[in-house]
Amino acid sequence: MKRTRAFAIAISAVAAIALAGCSNGQEAGNAPAPQAPASQEQAAHNAADVTFAQGMIPHHQQAIEMSKLVPERSQSQQVKDLAKQIEAAQGPEIQTLTGWLRDWGAEAPSTDHASMGHDMGDMGGDHGGMGGMMSADEMKQLEQAKGAEFDRMFLDLMIKHHEGAVTMAQAELSGGQFPAAKQMAQQIIDTQQAEIDTMRTLLSQS
Repeated sequence: MKRTRAFAIAISAVAAIALAGCSNGQEAGNAPAPQAPASQEQAAHNAADVTFAQGMIPHHQQAIEMSKLVPERSQSQQVKDLAKQIEAAQGPEIQTLTGWLRDWGAEAPSTDHASMGHDMGDMGGDHGGMGGMMSADEMKQLEQAKGAEFDRMFLDLMIKHHEGAVTMAQAELSGGQFPAAKQMAQQIIDTQQAEIDTMRTLLSQS
């Protein structure tokens, strides 16, 4: 009898613990679910981040359009290699920037060349904070050049273009909030400043 009674007490204790666990689980279930880290990160952005993304998309797109002119017009293998490098780096960045804007509920500039056309050049100068953008006339002149003339013009214009991107990236570092955007900004500064140095060297050799 004592053994039977002890067993019954043990069973009751286990049942009580299980009920308590269920009760606590139900209470926890009624509490608001914590946000996933990714969701918190998506919310941690400000106006500077949006400006950076919206400005850098067309800026990158123009650099890609410039680079696409290189294979048929350049006579320098170094310039051709540089153009490939620019396309390889900036294409994926455009996709990432577009995704951020979509997540933030902000408008993303079109990257369709047919819709943007060469009017992209009209955003030259400091319009919208996008320094270094080529004008429509400059784009036309670049399209018409070939050989050594093309290479010199491409390098000169791309240096200015890169300098504009570096300035935009520095503004993001100082005023932005979104961690991944600030990381991209630093990457743009590092990469494009190195390319600027390379292009200046190539110009000095031409």
